[in-house]
Amino acid sequence: MTEVYFMRHSETLKWNNVNNSDSIQLQNEKWPLTVFGENLAKEKSELEEFKNFDVVFSSNYVRAIATAKYFTDGKVYIDESFSERRFGVDSWDELPSNFEIKQFEDFNYKMDNGESINDVIRREEKAFFDILKKYENKKILIVGHATAMAGLFSKWCEVSLTDDYKFNGKAFFDGKWGYCEMFKLSFEGNKLVNIENIR
Repeated sequence: MTEVYFMRHSETLKWNNVNNSDSIQLQNEKWPLTVFGENLAKEKSELEEFKNFDVVFSSNYVRAIATAKYFTDGKVYIDESFSERRFGVDSWDELPSNFEIKQFEDFNYKMDNGESINDVIRREEKAFFDILKKYENKKILIVGHATAMAGLFSKWCEVSLTDDYKFNGKAFFDGKWGYCEMFKLSFEGNKLVNIENIR
């Protein structure tokens, strides 16, 4: 049995820009954790369930790496395949107010230079099954982002922006993503046999 734990990053510090020429994509990638976020990740890492991972992966976003570091004594393997969706706009004001709703209603919806949820699933899926094959029967942690994870979960589960997530018709998550939200997925080969939300 291979156990894969997916964790959303901890609480993020979002600054107000006074003079910053970074694109919003770069700004999004650079956000660090708050002091509370650092402490929350550390507290989670001290729980028995979240110890002794054989390998720890993270998206390439600072907030994900900063969370992942608490769960390993060795290396964090960075894989941008698990990064959040790219919005494809130059400023936050360019995103429609109903952007997130539209993306969950239509997994192909995106801005001209951005990613749809289906785009995100495709890049995550290949990386994920490569990991599953390489680390069979191991305990794996992947730290990433809520929307990207929800997209990948849709390969096996019913996901929703407003309702419960379901696996084999049974609810396992209320859809309310908190910081350091954790899921345990159990695989036999490439087959998901169980998923649970651990809080």
